[in-house]
Amino acid sequence: MTLADVGVLLVWDARPGIFPARSHDFLGAFSLAMIAVAYLAYQIVHRPPLKELAKAILLAVAFLFWAANQLWPASPQATLFNDIAIALFVFDVFLVMIGWPPTSPDSSFAETRTEGE
Repeated sequence: MTLADVGVLLVWDARPGIFPARSHDFLGAFSLAMIAVAYLAYQIVHRPPLKELAKAILLAVAFLFWAANQLWPASPQATLFNDIAIALFVFDVFLVMIGWPPTSPDSSFAETRTEGE
């Protein structure tokens, strides 16, 4: 459903006149919110260790704040929602760079171990 919504979003980019006013805000927010939900569902099904689940929740929350920013761009809180999303995405990448939490390769993402791991 999320991929289909992204397709509709790209159609909006090509032909915005065929869509109702503010539909772009909803389409963008829906895609971001649904990928957050889908990623959390994926993680729950794969039952990761608690630290990995916490990191997945952090990423999903970042997507939800980004979705809120897209859905309500004129809201007084829109800038705050955007800044929280940015902070969470930056923090998530920082955690990846420092190797937290230490994880084993995830075969569902075609990850492999490198020499020295």
